[in-house]
Amino acid sequence: MNLQLAAIAAKVAPGRHAALLLDQAGWHTTPQLTVPANISIVPLPAKCPELNAQENVWQFLRENWLSNRIFTCYDNLVDHCCHAWNKLVAQPWTIMSLGLREWAHGF
Repeated sequence: MNLQLAAIAAKVAPGRHAALLLDQAGWHTTPQLTVPANISIVPLPAKCPELNAQENVWQFLRENWLSNRIFTCYDNLVDHCCHAWNKLVAQPWTIMSLGLREWAHGF
């Protein structure tokens, strides 16, 4: 996670500050985390998947490309996940729709 934060910090424009919305997974909250000065971590409340749009992405991947399968080995699992991810990335409008919340967008 420290490497990820450093990579994000390097992309933040000089004079700007990034707010990073994270769930409360252990690797997001560990005291060993080194948060760069140009990033603030905003933790989501615990057990609130409706606030975390990424949960919808995982559900979509499972429902459409990863469910009802038997993976023969680790490499087979990784191959299926990569294939599903690449199919999703090729559908930007789907990704956008997965993150929409009626209560946040006034629908």
